[in-house]
Amino acid sequence: MNARINHQQLLRFAGLLSWIMVGIPLMYAGWQGFDQSGLSPVSVFGWTFSYLAFGVLYLLVSGRLNIYRHGWGDSVGLLLLTVFAISVSYYSETALGSMLLTVIAGILPWLLPVRAGSLWLVIGHLSVIPVFIFSSTGLTWWEAFLQSLLYAGFSTFVFVTGYVARQQAAAREEQRRLIAELRAARALLAENSRVGERLRISRELHDLLGHHLTALSLNLEVAGHLTEGKAQEHVRQSHAVAKLLLSDVREAVTEMREGCAIDILAAMAPLVQPIPNLDIRLSADSGLSLEDSGIAQVVLRCVQELITNTIKHARASRLELSLQKMDNLLILKSEDDGVGVDLVRLGNGLQGMKERILALKGQLLIQSTPGHGFSVIISLPMGE
Repeated sequence: MNARINHQQLLRFAGLLSWIMVGIPLMYAGWQGFDQSGLSPVSVFGWTFSYLAFGVLYLLVSGRLNIYRHGWGDSVGLLLLTVFAISVSYYSETALGSMLLTVIAGILPWLLPVRAGSLWLVIGHLSVIPVFIFSSTGLTWWEAFLQSLLYAGFSTFVFVTGYVARQQAAAREEQRRLIAELRAARALLAENSRVGERLRISRELHDLLGHHLTALSLNLEVAGHLTEGKAQEHVRQSHAVAKLLLSDVREAVTEMREGCAIDILAAMAPLVQPIPNLDIRLSADSGLSLEDSGIAQVVLRCVQELITNTIKHARASRLELSLQKMDNLLILKSEDDGVGVDLVRLGNGLQGMKERILALKGQLLIQSTPGHGFSVIISLPMGE
């Protein structure tokens, strides 16, 4: 599959193509003249309006397909699509509306659970039976039922295809999330290994080379008092070199210890990669680093949870993250443009995030209002 086209887009294009094909017989009938078909002007207006309304509404509904939760607007759109499809059959006195119900079957698994979607599919096709009976075709109840059953069979195939596509999209999203978490954990592990190695080398330099140089400097100082003449001058020069070397070692140890900080932005980079349908923007202080690996791990887990919640629940198109140092505090802010909620309830993810923050004596502030998104502010003490 082309990486630029996802499952939702493929289903959308296939549905639009089917909608266009359904309109060809109707346009042909109009070209031949509706007087010959026996349709009244009201019927012509009815199927034309229903057909065009179906296409426009399908564009809107299929553009919002998501593997996670859906709002009441999607259910209303699905109901109107079904009504318009049946109206096409009613006003045109054909089975073209059943073809449009087949188009709807492709997006049903994305909008409803499997059982509810299956029930919706069956009821939709059964609703066309009266149209077949009272139309100019004059089908009997049994013939209308068989006709409806035929299209229901095609719709079932399309429904299963849409369900498989949704399952694959969910597996793909889960794989993307796990890979991002793995890369972030690997980056943090690499940073911890680098910091640990620098600390080990600095300790070795201080404990071994530093102590030996200190002993050498003391012995040379004593030798300077015990020698005279030309030998004393060489001893003093050696003493000066030993003190200079000891100073260089101490300076090198200090620089290595000061460089033992974790590049938190490099560790966060895999988590904030571009995600379909969500624009993630990260702003942070230039060269931001953390000396405490525990704080770095909590920051990564919080960012991971915030992104996951935004994708699953917020129905947002943009997520803004910021990470800054203020005095002795590390401030992590998150704000999305999603639907928001009246009352914030902590699920397992947010509760776990809160527990991690409290374990470091930090604070968590969550704010949300309907229509104004979801914002989170996390403050973690970094010590002196």
